[in-house]
Amino acid sequence: MIDDFAKEYLHSDLRDVRATMLWKIEGLSEYDARRPLTFTGTNLLGLIKHLTNTEARYFGEVFGRPFPEQLPRWGADKWATEHESRAEVVDRYRRAWEHSDATIAALDIDSPGHVPWWPRPNVKLFNVMVHVLTETNRHAGHADILREQLDGTVGTDAENTGPQERGTAFWDNHRAKIERAAKAFDEAQA
Repeated sequence: MIDDFAKEYLHSDLRDVRATMLWKIEGLSEYDARRPLTFTGTNLLGLIKHLTNTEARYFGEVFGRPFPEQLPRWGADKWATEHESRAEVVDRYRRAWEHSDATIAALDIDSPGHVPWWPRPNVKLFNVMVHVLTETNRHAGHADILREQLDGTVGTDAENTGPQERGTAFWDNHRAKIERAAKAFDEAQA
């Protein structure tokens, strides 16, 4: 039996990482929030849009509680079109949170659900909470790297300024030390 402590613990972690995802776009221009930063086009606003779809589908369809808004198909949800503002994408993400939170509150942790696209489709709320938390943390890691590439901002929130406080010279020296070690190892292998 999975208890309410586990449910609240997972839900609390999900709330925290959601806030981190939104913090990753704070202070950025519309362009920087949405521009492709990897070979495959990964971008910060697209990650948020994808997580909206993830939460709405997993905490909606899986438990017979469909999200009341139209959602993009899987795969078409990882970028914001020129017709979608950051505010629209963020507001939809917050509405998906509210919908997810209502599902989590209404159901017991061992309530059954059905994920037809999974190999073992019969699940419990516990399984879905772990999956969505894992998926959100995965994309928060992507967002960490993307944001650091844009302007050097790292961490989980505005209060976490330790890395920035060390200054550019510290990080330049640190990166150079790592580069030297990588080259030395590579040369030793040759």
